[in-house]
Amino acid sequence: MKFITLFLIIFTYIQASTLNLSISSSPSRLNPILANDTASSQIANWLFNGLFKYDKDGNPTEDLALSYSFETKTKLIINLRKDIKWHDGKELTSKDVVFTYNTILDPKVFNSIKSNYKEVESVKAIDDYTIEVIYKKAYFKALEIWMVGILPYHILKDEKNLMTSSFNKNPIGTGPYKLENFKVGQNIKLKANENYFEGKPKIDELLYKFIPDTNTSFLFLKQKKLDLSSLTPLQIDRQIDDEFKKSFKIIESQSFSYSYVGLNLKNEKFKDIRIRKALSLAIDRQELVDILFFGHGEVCNGPFLPGSFAYDEKTKPIIPNIQKAKKLLKELGYDENNPFSFEIVTNTGNDTRINAAQILQYQLSKAGIQMKIRVMEWQAYLNTVVHPRNYEAILLGWSLSLMPDAYPLWHSSSDKTGRFNLVGYSNKEVDKLIEKGSTTINRDELSKIYKSIFKKITDDIPYLFLYIPNSITVVNDEIKNIEPAFTGITHNQKDWIKP
Repeated sequence: MKFITLFLIIFTYIQASTLNLSISSSPSRLNPILANDTASSQIANWLFNGLFKYDKDGNPTEDLALSYSFETKTKLIINLRKDIKWHDGKELTSKDVVFTYNTILDPKVFNSIKSNYKEVESVKAIDDYTIEVIYKKAYFKALEIWMVGILPYHILKDEKNLMTSSFNKNPIGTGPYKLENFKVGQNIKLKANENYFEGKPKIDELLYKFIPDTNTSFLFLKQKKLDLSSLTPLQIDRQIDDEFKKSFKIIESQSFSYSYVGLNLKNEKFKDIRIRKALSLAIDRQELVDILFFGHGEVCNGPFLPGSFAYDEKTKPIIPNIQKAKKLLKELGYDENNPFSFEIVTNTGNDTRINAAQILQYQLSKAGIQMKIRVMEWQAYLNTVVHPRNYEAILLGWSLSLMPDAYPLWHSSSDKTGRFNLVGYSNKEVDKLIEKGSTTINRDELSKIYKSIFKKITDDIPYLFLYIPNSITVVNDEIKNIEPAFTGITHNQKDWIKP
């Protein structure tokens, strides 16, 4: 009997599989409502579930929720699954959901997501597995706001100060992995949740190695001390060999960010749309992608990302045409003796942007346009140029969520100091569409509205949309069941197999 027991222990140990990952900074709080930094969010996502999540195509679907229904446009009923256990074995109930909502809104709990619930009138438990949410008005993010990780009432109900709670370093969630070991500045180990409601993950452990710089991370990857990592276009194009390619799958997908030149529409120089058209026609965006990213990216031609529900496939990409640009400039009285000129401002610490500015300067010069470049330290750039709108043009980037909200960037009321309509864009038709979209809960109807917003914005040319860099992920070739999708590769991580 002892021999059999020993054999089973050894066999289990041999069969245990570990996914080796890297993390560049130490998480601050492993609490889903307080996880404001990337490292904290990255780990917390394995430990907790929301009521809803995005499927692989970027559409909202149930997670802890079994089903849901809108009884009216402002009344949402959510039915919980009855097979959910917290990592300590206790059962999840609607009491946990109501507690999470109240905790998010607690003025003593500082978090960045309070504003997501501004349209919520009330949340209450109908019974142990049913929640009623009443909204102040129909709200297009009615499901998305419940993607936040749910907190355990039975553990935190008597917590006096969540901000300093030991729970933030030793959390109990419902997710596919449990926290096994976490010390600040050291490796983090997660262990598969045997009682996970969707089945125990096939990889037994996730080991996050604390590697603060990308060069060391790349070295670890080449030494096969990591199973998964991101690479830069330079690394993928110039710094890997055939042996590396045999050992790793290389998966490319568009990132969820784009770069642009913002034109100050309150400046007389840019009020005539013909100037904005001339600038746009003079830019070769594909050349930018090829030089800056060695081709590992794509041209950006609008405010929402290709493949998303908001992207208008009918909007044609901008084809560079120097002669048309010159013709438009000539109509406005500009020529080689009287060139159109402006200044663009960007920030230090971002070589890609600085290089992009230099390429743009060269491209625009072919149309007779003179562009001066000014580069500033980041905080000075924000405080003296961007926020006070003290510029002619700026070179910046923007990141989008899977559910983009047009209001902060494109509604005319968002052009005040401290808000994000940085260029002073104003279009009454776009305002009406944004307002209509904010109260549209039907996904297909919302898609039509956002595609109209996309077309109107691209027609107005408030930005010179430039490029979308690719996200380049490499994965140990031994790992099976990798399924690339619009939302990335980790959507089915619990099904990955590592021999």
